[in-house]
Amino acid sequence: MSIIHALVLSRRPAAAFVVIGLFWGCFAAHVPVIKAQLGASDAVFGTVLLGSAAGLVSAMWLAPRVDRVLGGRGMQVGVVLLAFAWLFPAHITLPLAFAASMAFVGLASGLLDVVMNARVSELEAAHDTPLMNANHAMFSVAYAVAALTVGATREAGIAPALVFAGFGAFCLLLVPFMRMDVTVVAAEDGYAGRYPVWPIVLCGAIVLIAFMSEATVEAWSALHVERTLGGGAVEGALGPAMLGFTMAVGRFSGQVIVSRMDEARVVVIAALVSALGAVVVAVAPTPVVAYAGFAVLGLGISVIGPMGLALVGKLVVPHLRTEAISRTAVIGFSGFFMAPVLMGLVSQVMGLRVAFGGVALILMALVPLSVLVRRQPRNGTKAAAI
Repeated sequence: MSIIHALVLSRRPAAAFVVIGLFWGCFAAHVPVIKAQLGASDAVFGTVLLGSAAGLVSAMWLAPRVDRVLGGRGMQVGVVLLAFAWLFPAHITLPLAFAASMAFVGLASGLLDVVMNARVSELEAAHDTPLMNANHAMFSVAYAVAALTVGATREAGIAPALVFAGFGAFCLLLVPFMRMDVTVVAAEDGYAGRYPVWPIVLCGAIVLIAFMSEATVEAWSALHVERTLGGGAVEGALGPAMLGFTMAVGRFSGQVIVSRMDEARVVVIAALVSALGAVVVAVAPTPVVAYAGFAVLGLGISVIGPMGLALVGKLVVPHLRTEAISRTAVIGFSGFFMAPVLMGLVSQVMGLRVAFGGVALILMALVPLSVLVRRQPRNGTKAAAI
């Protein structure tokens, strides 16, 4: 299936991926401004970002119930909540209040995230074709476009609150387009299978590492370029923008590759590539070299998270798919708990170079995890050896 066909088939959830990408790209490029506004050290800023992580993980547990209640309007409600939530963080100057506002952001973002991923997984099952990478690529495209836009607005001196409000108004225009009927799958009569604990745990660990790495670059790349390497506002914004664009390229490519190669094998290759990119970022002497590192890192990690979510959707029985994706996302998004705190503490003590080097080590853990996932039964058949 071509990339265009995949996006046409999944156009409604793809629009939701665009919405989330726009807001998080906007935030990533504003990090130096927001951090200065709060007057927070690296450690404190990393800690207050736990607010969004707490909201995200809470949303993961609530999402299956909310999805059942809202049905076809789930993505629409999620977009409205997210646009409203992002109105607050840019106004706040107190760290604790900022953490609380980010918890609301995380809750709205997490609810929308689970629902849109579940819709993509349902479409994959209904049409027997991979769609996850193409949809996650739309997040990356939107993320990069937002980051570049913010680079321009920062140079023009436009307040972050106005920029977030502008993105919110645009996203609300997409709401009518995102109603999508839900495929309700009942358990088979007499189903007595075990709850799929291991597929959820293993795929969740893969998504965890991918999101930890992605969150680290999203939140700290602009600061690394501006503070460690002496770049300006536009140069700083190019850090997350470079990540977004290369992740989009990687995910669109992954949409093609996954039809020809086993997902777990692709994860192993992606882990090695992304670890190399993190090392380049860590040792970069200039912003240009750092951009090259962000590009390689983005290409590598781009496919890992989507493939982890796609894998769990294939490893479990259909009536448990939404719940399994939600639980996998709970594990994965807990990376947003770990990444800000670890990055802030390591940066405070040893600097951002060492912190990015640590990202490379974490990414290498994906290799043994991929081997274990490939040994899990899929559709009742014996898994292949890696």
